[in-house]
Amino acid sequence: MSNLIKNELTKIFKKKGIYITLIVILGFIILTNCIYKYFYDDGDYSYYSEGYINYVNEEIAKLDPTKPSDTSLYIELKTTLDIYELLQKYGEHSWQAQVINNQVFTYITERNTYLYGIDKNEEKVGEINKEIDTIIEKLDQDDWMYFALEEQNTAEEKIKDLEEAIKNTEDKQQLESLELELTNAKIDLEVANYRVNKKIKYGDDYLNIALNSYGSDSKSLEQMKASKQDLSYEEQQEYNSYLKNIATNKYVIENNVDIYKQNDIRGIFSSFFNQYGLFIIAMVIIVAGTIVSEEFNKGTIKLLLVKPYTRNKILIAKFITMLIIIAFSIISAIVMELIVGGIFFGYDSLSIPILEYDFTNNTLLEINVFKYLGIQLLAQLPIVILLATLAFALSTIFTNSAVAIALPLLGYMGAQIINVLAVEYNVKFMRFFVTLNWDFTSYLFGNLPMMEGLTAPLSASVCIAYFVIMLIPTFIVFKNKDIKNI
Repeated sequence: MSNLIKNELTKIFKKKGIYITLIVILGFIILTNCIYKYFYDDGDYSYYSEGYINYVNEEIAKLDPTKPSDTSLYIELKTTLDIYELLQKYGEHSWQAQVINNQVFTYITERNTYLYGIDKNEEKVGEINKEIDTIIEKLDQDDWMYFALEEQNTAEEKIKDLEEAIKNTEDKQQLESLELELTNAKIDLEVANYRVNKKIKYGDDYLNIALNSYGSDSKSLEQMKASKQDLSYEEQQEYNSYLKNIATNKYVIENNVDIYKQNDIRGIFSSFFNQYGLFIIAMVIIVAGTIVSEEFNKGTIKLLLVKPYTRNKILIAKFITMLIIIAFSIISAIVMELIVGGIFFGYDSLSIPILEYDFTNNTLLEINVFKYLGIQLLAQLPIVILLATLAFALSTIFTNSAVAIALPLLGYMGAQIINVLAVEYNVKFMRFFVTLNWDFTSYLFGNLPMMEGLTAPLSASVCIAYFVIMLIPTFIVFKNKDIKNI
């Protein structure tokens, strides 16, 4: 058997095709790293595009604020221009920009309402302008801590008011509403405390993204808890996503580490199969789809069958060879990414762990990048094995390399569409279709699978069933194949 396997591997590695495929994979890996290095969109967005501002200026020129029919739109557009002017003064990615959009926007809207609206009030305009001037002064002084302390004080005062209101409320429904408001106010205070204690300046960096997401997801989670209703399957998935996001963002804030960064070698390895899975599968399918059919097409099958091996042994050797090529393809891609990624980004990011939330015991796990990569690849290995087995079966049964390569590739590329449609329309019998079951990453760390009713044992049974269904006829056909006319 070992001699047969060695012979098969020798034949494969004598072909130019496998080296061309490796070169293509290497080229794609270089291209991927180049894109992440030089063209990756890291969220460098603009609040208002130049085209939109030109449009606003054109529209506001057509409006008359004294006409009741134009007043509302005029106020809206004038506020947009006022905010844009401030953003240009400080820069759209400065810490001041976040304060302007969160606080100044409200004041300017209110000022323009009293200035141009039906109920004009010069006294109110003067009061609001004083508030705006105070804020602008702090923005000019680069005093971001002023606003952080304001948020802290506001949250503390709100908590006191709500606690007092709860003491004096007997209505059950109103009490539940106040308790939810109190919980949200405590979350606001926690976020403000994090900003002050960790000295997180306002902005659009990963710490601010984590801080804002932590606050909004915590409130959404409390809202779901307060509903006191049985959650649907989709709501359970949403609930789990909130738990994971809250724990992950808390880790980012407390450890000051950007675990979401994608444009480095760690980020690429964290989604390795998504990046290079198609090329690995293509390489494996090309080998599996030709390993038997080429023997028949070239007539070399006769030379193989005259050797002192049973047909079953010959086919088993070819199948084992295919499995070895799967391992070779994955390892080759990992080594190439390690070399290319190291050249482009260095290896420092590999010291940052991958975070996963374990829903079985509600804890956040810190996982080494390579350990995480191994877990992910093992969970997705059934995809590669089943597609390779399909190509192997078609190659043996039909002895047509083109069919054996094309059908598995088309099946893989269409799998996502099939899965989305099955989940979207809740097609229950599709639970027994292989593409909904062959990716075991959805079961890792206690996660809920994409479709209700799926379980890890069911998915394993379905995959094994499809595997056996493909292999049995393959061996039967090969054993009874007539080679006299080849």
